[in-house]
Amino acid sequence: MLRKEDYLKLAPVIARYRSRVKRLYFRGDAAFANPEMYEFLEAKGISYTIRLPANRVLQERIGYLLKRLVGRPPHEVRHYYASFGYQAQSWNKSRHVVAKVEWHPGELYPRVGFIVSNLARSPEGIVAFYNQRGTCEQWIKEGKNAIKWTRLSCRTFAANAVRLQLHALAYNLGNFMRTLAMPKTAEPWSLTSLREKLIKIGAKVVSHGRYVTLQMAEVAVPRQMFADILSLAAGLRAPPAPA
Repeated sequence: MLRKEDYLKLAPVIARYRSRVKRLYFRGDAAFANPEMYEFLEAKGISYTIRLPANRVLQERIGYLLKRLVGRPPHEVRHYYASFGYQAQSWNKSRHVVAKVEWHPGELYPRVGFIVSNLARSPEGIVAFYNQRGTCEQWIKEGKNAIKWTRLSCRTFAANAVRLQLHALAYNLGNFMRTLAMPKTAEPWSLTSLREKLIKIGAKVVSHGRYVTLQMAEVAVPRQMFADILSLAAGLRAPPAPA
């Protein structure tokens, strides 16, 4: 559970983005599910979706969705949603809660999740917005694995901050290349694959009088793919200024 001083650290972040965007949104897991966080975000005018731990009262509110389906079990996943007002004993007012119930084939019990939110959207829209939090976490995980941006071994905070910014810059450059300068044959590549197959690949440089030859093995990147990459990268160059 977060302490008061922990979520108050969001204040300078909110102040920095308040001048840049008109509407701020916050997504958080169950660690942020406390009344102080709700009141803080509401006072700042921020829309939020936060995972809410299940309890007996919440389970009873959606009891009609937790009964096993009549007839043969379906072969596909079935989704059910519920929306209702809820006020815990520690809350200063009632808030909007959305429940999602999933019945998976071959499973005896459903998967249940609760979300507290102040968004004026349908239950399906609130759940879809909250699920994008997992996409952000995947990007963070990719940065940890591919760029190693958590290896901050400098002695001072300022040096580690600069090092993290350099890692973030490297991640953005790699993602920029993967998005705009890679052919369709390389779409399944992760940032780690891009690094290992294209950036960290060994090569032999042969210098001649009029040109320089770069000799690379075709094991990781075939000749045609490498040519397509160079062509796409050249297409990103700005056209020459008219004479």
